[in-house]
Amino acid sequence: MQNPVIILGAQKLGTAALDIFNSNEVVVYCFLEDNQKLQQQEVNNVAVMSSTEDNEFLKLIGTKCDVFVAVEDAAARKGMIKLLKEEYKAVPVNAIHRFSAVSEFAWLGHGNLIAAGAVVNSNAKIGNNCLIHSNAVVDSQAELADFVQVGAGAIINSEVMVEEGAFIGTGAVVVSGVKIGKNARVGAGAVVVADVPAKATVFGNPAAPIK
Repeated sequence: MQNPVIILGAQKLGTAALDIFNSNEVVVYCFLEDNQKLQQQEVNNVAVMSSTEDNEFLKLIGTKCDVFVAVEDAAARKGMIKLLKEEYKAVPVNAIHRFSAVSEFAWLGHGNLIAAGAVVNSNAKIGNNCLIHSNAVVDSQAELADFVQVGAGAIINSEVMVEEGAFIGTGAVVVSGVKIGKNARVGAGAVVVADVPAKATVFGNPAAPIK
């Protein structure tokens, strides 16, 4: 990556992305953020120049700058990524921390965040725009679809399938071969030993649905 990066979103996810780019000595050109209280301020020494809808900055993407979408709200994040593809013919770059461990035999899409200490083992497959937080593990032959979020310290064991939009909470463990359905949620610290249906929410050890 040689171009500077514009980060869309200057809150928790945005500062995490900034730390990742800094770890790789990638220049962050600026933040764009919709919270007006942050605009024209600096966040971790990087200027918040305008809103995420400012065309004067967005038109730099794909020509002079790369982009990473770190908008906090999941629906807004999806919408912004769709806009970038359709209006600006641009896709977000990956943000992979220098101190993560991603196998050369893993497959990654684009727009993913992989934080410090995270591990993605050989033959794992990560889709697009996933968030893999600090010290999480995605083991060999596990597969994450698009827009999956894996909390800090969570373990996705081998041959697990996590479908689009699912959320795996901090410290959760998903045992080998389990399928997590689309937009399902796994609570922090849960141990998942059986498939989780789409849109279901499970907690506990062993994980069970909320009644």
